[in-house]
Amino acid sequence: MTMAQAIDAFVADGASVALGTGLEPLIPFAAGHELIRQRRQDLELVGPISDSLFDELIGAGCVRRITAAWVGNVSEGLGHCYRRSAEQGVPRSIEIHDHTNFSISMALWAAAWNVPYLPARTLLGSDILGTNPNIREVDGLVHISAVRPDVTILHVQRCDAQGRAHAWGPLGISEEAGLAAERVIIACEELVDAAVTLSDPNRIVLPETKVVAVVHEPGGAHPSPVQGFWKRDHVLDNAYAAESRTREGYEAWLKRWVLDVPDRQAYMTMVDVDSIRITGNRPSEPVNFADE
Repeated sequence: MTMAQAIDAFVADGASVALGTGLEPLIPFAAGHELIRQRRQDLELVGPISDSLFDELIGAGCVRRITAAWVGNVSEGLGHCYRRSAEQGVPRSIEIHDHTNFSISMALWAAAWNVPYLPARTLLGSDILGTNPNIREVDGLVHISAVRPDVTILHVQRCDAQGRAHAWGPLGISEEAGLAAERVIIACEELVDAAVTLSDPNRIVLPETKVVAVVHEPGGAHPSPVQGFWKRDHVLDNAYAAESRTREGYEAWLKRWVLDVPDRQAYMTMVDVDSIRITGNRPSEPVNFADE
């Protein structure tokens, strides 16, 4: 299945979509760009950090609500499209449900465990209690309401056709986001035989029963890093930050890098892949899973 087919089949207008759950690495930019090309509207974006992907989707007018800990650009800090939308309603106003990285994780765990909320002491004394209607103080505890995405989209290093995915390096809140969601789309650098994933069952991120689509998408997380495959592309991050500082600059960037690009394969021909490709080799120590 291609990314275009997966988005068309499983992400509707108005959907709640978890993206960028690996914090800084493994951000599914290819999926986000396809959401823009298919002109998805009224999306709720759920995540912790998200790199610049949320900013790009906001600038394209795809977003009605942000449920996240941070929106910006990892290399440069500020997300200009996010700020224009929040302060000026350009290209449209958005609703913002603030979280911390920890509280959004708890909200997703609540959904994964099928409970209405989880209690905690985190956020006591924080302004977030006054800005997020789904977080409230009750008898000295903070009740963090469940957040259940319609779809979680993950990028991983490898996956088999049945949806058994292996990922390594920082995973952030990918497990809870996948378990909380109604369905999961997985993009992978390598599509491998089931024998590969089953040889290391402890590394499988999610039950394959949650996965509705597997997309072989090399470079699908660019410009974010993918451990063992790609370094962060700071050059592109910095260029996006500079161009998106104005609405006109953002629209020119969007046309060049998203709207005029048919798919990720074509996109990667525009990237200086030699400057960001991981060429070193540092494998982990094998484990013995024998039981007799």
